Amino acid sequence: MSTPDFNGRWPAPYTSAAVLTIDYNDIHGILTQVPTMAGRDKSLSVWRYGTTRGVQRLLDVFAEQGVRTTWCIPGIVAQENPEVIRSIHAAGHEIACAGYRHENFSTLDLAAQQASLLRGCAVLEQLTGERPRGFRAPAGSYAPGFADVLRSAGLRWSSSWAGDDLPYLHPGPGNALVELPLHCELEDAPYFAFNLAPAVPASQARIASYAEVLDNWQRDLAGFQRFGLCAVMRLHPEILGTVGRIALLDECLGWLKGQPGVWISSAEEVATWWAQATSADRPGAESDHPAAVFARHQPGALHEQP
Repeated sequence: MSTPDFNGRWPAPYTSAAVLTIDYNDIHGILTQVPTMAGRDKSLSVWRYGTTRGVQRLLDVFAEQGVRTTWCIPGIVAQENPEVIRSIHAAGHEIACAGYRHENFSTLDLAAQQASLLRGCAVLEQLTGERPRGFRAPAGSYAPGFADVLRSAGLRWSSSWAGDDLPYLHPGPGNALVELPLHCELEDAPYFAFNLAPAVPASQARIASYAEVLDNWQRDLAGFQRFGLCAVMRLHPEILGTVGRIALLDECLGWLKGQPGVWISSAEEVATWWAQATSADRPGAESDHPAAVFARHQPGALHEQP
């Protein structure tokens, strides 16, 4: 089957894009998911492994492969592990905000979400000297109006929603806010996240074959490449930074770099390109796009669509 011509969608000579994002949550992600983990140091050590070993293994592979990535980090993780954050930043990777704590945003009102965002950004800026340009909801969903909060805080991209295979613009006034959509099949947690007690997942039916996961990822990434789309991977240092799985990442990246026309870049670079390339002729998401539907149906919608 022939490959369509997607020249012009991405900067020459590329015909598709791939973004590697890393959610670095230390113990705070699992404490949001399973609050009963609090005080259970034996179990929490599974997630602290990302800090003690996994982060550096990921950084080593990215350096060897010459790949720039995006790390989504809550402010509290940065406060507790400042040298780790500085090492990520010094290696040339983008650091994005994931709020202050690893809260479930679905349980917070708009004011609390805004406070979390601003506090998290302030901590990261203090440590790195750079204001984050991107955001990922640590868990749960935005409150209506949060896209405008992101714009007002100077952020230019989000990677929290799904709903597409290409970046899209959130409707609303002001600077473009680009969404880089996620797909769970390009994550590591659904395949590998595991703990015996407390049980994660509750069914215990997980830890997949490394070879089959690599095959899945390659098939999905090949599909994004074939159709000229933007693949966003979401990885975790405590999951993929183990002595066995790090080779899985290394092999996947080596394979991806060998695919023709794939632009492997940071979330900020891809979002900046997309905003510049689409803002003139597509000022917002199409009327039937999930982002536009969400804007229309939020209570007291501020940005009514025709």
